[in-house]
Amino acid sequence: MDTVARLLAARLSEVFGQQVIVDNRAGANGSLAAEITAKSPPDGYTLMLGAVGNLGVNQFFIKQMNYDAAADLAPITQVISSSSVLVTHPALPVKSVKELIALARAKPGTLAHGSSGVGGAGHLAGALFQSMTQTKMLHVPYKGGAPAMVDIIAGQVQFSFASTPTAIPNITSGRIRALAVTLAQRTRLLPQTPTIAEAGVSGYESSSWYGVVAPARTPQPIISRLAKVIVQIINRADATDALLKVGLEPHTSSPDVFGAYIKSEVAKWGRIIKELGITAN
Repeated sequence: MDTVARLLAARLSEVFGQQVIVDNRAGANGSLAAEITAKSPPDGYTLMLGAVGNLGVNQFFIKQMNYDAAADLAPITQVISSSSVLVTHPALPVKSVKELIALARAKPGTLAHGSSGVGGAGHLAGALFQSMTQTKMLHVPYKGGAPAMVDIIAGQVQFSFASTPTAIPNITSGRIRALAVTLAQRTRLLPQTPTIAEAGVSGYESSSWYGVVAPARTPQPIISRLAKVIVQIINRADATDALLKVGLEPHTSSPDVFGAYIKSEVAKWGRIIKELGITAN
């Protein structure tokens, strides 16, 4: 996310002739950043690069939210839609999604999958997989994708739905094995790796996405102007190439389309979270 934010900041600075500063505010799966944005003046000078956590599912995990994503934040455009990659430690005796499902069913509750944290893209991808395959697996949340990957490589956890940027170098080196990607279509970053739907779980789709929002009540002309500029920036050849090099796939949209997508993601993941009884603890 920091990579995308800095790419946008540099190019927005060029367009508007004003310095755009990246202010990383980690905490509570992005809720701190969202709260700060929601309470900022609606003048177009404070924007947030958000994700499925702070724009959607945190409401299901955090009892006392200090902001309402739907009411307090205005969508501008989606900028990234990237696949997670289902990866395993090479010692795990599975080489396909079907074999992983069979092993999980044979040993319910024993296979562990690591993620970057509760409510993150990797966690949700695993929850959807568990729901659709009727398996029971142990979720192990980490404080970020990097420490989760360290333990997958070490064999402390058996598999993960890892981010593409984190996974690809370790797949290439043979430290981990790629079984499938989580998008509905194959990713150009791993063209030989099937989708989970292709590998036998029909209808499966999970995306790791980022998008830009502003405080609610930001005037519509400002929202429209920012959307137009950001879409142009992301779709420039140099920006697209820079994102692909770090394993991220550009995906832009209008404010209305992005808003509708956020609502669909909230509905989808809210159902899964409630079905599996997932909590922050």
